[in-house]
Amino acid sequence: MTGAGFVRPARSADAADLARVQVASWAHDYAGIVPEDLLGELTGAKATAEWQDRWQAAIDSPPSSRHRVLVAVEDGADPGLASRVIVGFVSAGPATDSDRWPGTDAEIYELRILPERTRRGHGGRLLHAVAETLADDGFHTAFTWALAADSELRQFLESAGWAADGARAELDVGVRVPAIRLHTAISE
Repeated sequence: MTGAGFVRPARSADAADLARVQVASWAHDYAGIVPEDLLGELTGAKATAEWQDRWQAAIDSPPSSRHRVLVAVEDGADPGLASRVIVGFVSAGPATDSDRWPGTDAEIYELRILPERTRRGHGGRLLHAVAETLADDGFHTAFTWALAADSELRQFLESAGWAADGARAELDVGVRVPAIRLHTAISE
C-alpha cells in the first residue's frame, strides 16, 4: 500500500519527531539482534531526550554544508492523526569510512521509518530524495551499513539497486553484531 506523503528537509522543530521515529524503529528492528538491556538503554526516555538533542544539533548546526537530514511526511488520513506527521527520516553526508573518499562518496548514516508506517512508499521516497540531493552535492556513489540480521533493510536496499560491496564489520554492543556495507551509484 502506498500512502500519501512527501519528503522535505528537516526543520529545527522536527528534532523530537526524529528521536521518536529513531527510538521506535530501533526498538522494533533491533529486537532479538541487539541485547535487550542495551536496546532498552538506547530506546528509553533518557536516550530519547539525548537523541532529540543530537538531532537538533544535526539540523541546526550540521558538520558541513554537505550533511543532510530529510524527513518523510505522511498526510493524516487516519482518524485522530495530525494533518501531517513525520513518519521517517534519512541522514547522510560525506563518507566516514577510511577506504572511501568523502569528496565523491556519500554515506547514509541512518534511514528509519516508523514500524507501523512501513510499506507505504516512505522509504522509497526518502531513498530517492537523498540520492538526488547527494548527487546535486557532487557525490557519485552512496553507501550505508546494515546489520547482517536486518534482512528487511537489506532486501529493501537491494530492490532499489544497492548491492553489498564486500566490506564487513562488527558492531560491538557487548556482543559482536555483524554488519555489511551496501553501495550504489547516484550520478554519472
